[in-house]
Amino acid sequence: MFGFIIFIHEFGHFFVAKACGIKVNEFAIGMGPTLFHFQKGETRYALRLLPIGGFCAMEGEDEESDDDRAFNRKPVWKRALVVVMGAIMNVVLGLILMMIILGQQPYFASTTVSRFATGEDGAAVPTQESGLQVGDEIISVNGYAVMCDRDLSFALMTDKDFTVDMTVRRNGETVELPQVRFGTQTAEDGTVSMVLDFYVLPIEKNFGTMITQSFNYTVSTVRMVWASLIGLLTGQYGLNDMAGPVGVAQAIGQAASTGLEVNFAAAVNNILMIMVIFTVNLGVVNLLPIPALDGGKLVFLLIEGIRRKPINPKYEGWISAAGFALVIGLMLVVTFSDVLRLFTGQGLGG
Repeated sequence: MFGFIIFIHEFGHFFVAKACGIKVNEFAIGMGPTLFHFQKGETRYALRLLPIGGFCAMEGEDEESDDDRAFNRKPVWKRALVVVMGAIMNVVLGLILMMIILGQQPYFASTTVSRFATGEDGAAVPTQESGLQVGDEIISVNGYAVMCDRDLSFALMTDKDFTVDMTVRRNGETVELPQVRFGTQTAEDGTVSMVLDFYVLPIEKNFGTMITQSFNYTVSTVRMVWASLIGLLTGQYGLNDMAGPVGVAQAIGQAASTGLEVNFAAAVNNILMIMVIFTVNLGVVNLLPIPALDGGKLVFLLIEGIRRKPINPKYEGWISAAGFALVIGLMLVVTFSDVLRLFTGQGLGG
């Protein structure tokens, strides 16, 4: 799975580089020692030992070159297109996988309240008592814009006190609902979780709604990645909420096992959903303005475009090396946390 997602990412760089007339010296999946390779034309294609990355090595990418087809001799806009296309391909892959998942569903869920669960002795449930009504279309929760039911689930899932501020569309008008309360339930291990006490209207499945929902769900995943990154920076999430390769592999195994309790198709769909999250994550994180990532390279190109001359390769190399060390250091810390969770038996988030 890692190899396939990385292949799609690197193929984005490779395809656009070739289309822009840039010489590609090597296209590799994996890192470290070479297991297998072959030469076709000017490009060496290789499979390497460690399935934790890959690269598309272009002439003049990290050094000066006088070759007319070198990366450093192409216009800034072409180089920028090559840099961002890896992330774009990751998001496109997420969209295609999401279409496969949603194509199996009989209908889709909206964000419009259709009815409430029945309270004890027919009493109103907490959200109903807080002012939510049948027919309300939920458009934001705690300021987080809700464009599909996946956004609604994420916004409610990340709430900590089981009371949210909602904005709904009611009879064509925007209505603010402060302090909408949810009931709670306590699991055997003492974990307290929110009880969703209302249902939403279904959306009829057809070709148009499937395309729309697939797009909305993919955009929703991108937004969730951004929101999670912001949560890490602001302290909302900690190290125990992060996962590296070991943690992701563990999550895949758990998702497959859970799905197999239903049937084989459910297990496959669970794995596909994790692939959607992982490939979108890879695309978004790669565009962060961190040296050694695609986003860092894009920043250098933007600066070059503004200055009309490139940054001194020596300084760019130092900055990239520092960024690479930072990324590797973070990977080691997160992987150590993954392994620790394996021995303690804890899942993500404790």
